[in-house]
Amino acid sequence: MKARVKWAEARTFIGQSGSGHKFVFGTRDEDGSTPGPSPMELVLIGTGGCSAYDVVSILEKAREPVEDVVVELDATRAEDTPAVFTRIHMQFIVKGRGVSAAKVERAIQLSVEKYCSASAMMARTAEITHGFEIVDART
Repeated sequence: MKARVKWAEARTFIGQSGSGHKFVFGTRDEDGSTPGPSPMELVLIGTGGCSAYDVVSILEKAREPVEDVVVELDATRAEDTPAVFTRIHMQFIVKGRGVSAAKVERAIQLSVEKYCSASAMMARTAEITHGFEIVDART
């Protein structure tokens, strides 16, 4: 896997994935503006994306009638440098018609504990917790 980061100006950078996708990111500038998500926000988003991908895949393989999956993340960072994540809570919101709570719980557990590489890395410094709710699309 490869990636590239180029300094654009002030505290603004352009990231480019090995597959060619570009995005702007950075940190608060002297005037208080931010050009995009910070590097640590991207790490958190990547962790949520990794796990959401797994959960969708596992539920689809189990033939669950999933229509939507959202992961809301809430994290705390250390006060000292390096300000690593010390706590991450992932709340999964799964929407579908008659989705099995047991299968959702198992899919999340498999993702966080076995399949998601990002969660495995984050678990080295952060306590990772998770919960879920199911929104029945029949109502």
